[in-house]
Amino acid sequence: MATASAPALWAVVPAAGGGARMRATRPKQYLPLLGRAILQHTLERLGHYPRLRGLVVGIAADDAYWPTLATEIPNLLATYVGGAERAQTVLNGLRALETYAAPDDWVLVHDAARPCVRHADIDALLAAVAGHADGGLLALPLSDTVKRADHNGCVEGTVSRAGLWRALTPQIFRLAALSDALESAMRAGVEITDEASAMEHSGARPRLVHGHADNIKITVPEDLALAELFLREQEREPR
Repeated sequence: MATASAPALWAVVPAAGGGARMRATRPKQYLPLLGRAILQHTLERLGHYPRLRGLVVGIAADDAYWPTLATEIPNLLATYVGGAERAQTVLNGLRALETYAAPDDWVLVHDAARPCVRHADIDALLAAVAGHADGGLLALPLSDTVKRADHNGCVEGTVSRAGLWRALTPQIFRLAALSDALESAMRAGVEITDEASAMEHSGARPRLVHGHADNIKITVPEDLALAELFLREQEREPR
């Protein structure tokens, strides 16, 4: 267990969802990308991060695909059974980490379907939260014009994008603080769209850290080709 004076870094990867928007015959995290499952790319990228002490992966109770991953995952501590919703899967992962980690250790939570995250962005995230107790998240300022629609799908108005950011992952928080925030938000019936939203409900103000645009979440079929392009480009440059 890490000492309070030197908090360790751990990771939780929720991978229990089905990814219905991919219209695939298997959960999207197990779809092939450059010859390996999306999840394999994601876990290898995280697992090889030099400062990471270990990671846990939340999978569905009936997951038949996990044993098909091509190679061993670096720094994998355990898999655990996820919940019906992402928030419960993350909370289960934090509880699984309590065996290894101290309450004040940092925990990265990263989407299973974001295989292109850069180590340099994780470096920047860690640097940004080093003196910020409320943690933080990778994000991108909105650059497109944003429209609000009415119930008929017509434009109701244009939303100012000033100060608006797109949340990415990893998101990083202290283990105990995030556990408490998730439990509190779930009890209150708050919609938890990401870990930062649970922390915000608890009164925290996580720091936004500018990440790279290639850190995409594979959500629809055309994202696979884009992720393949980004991974090939990253092979030509340092991470």
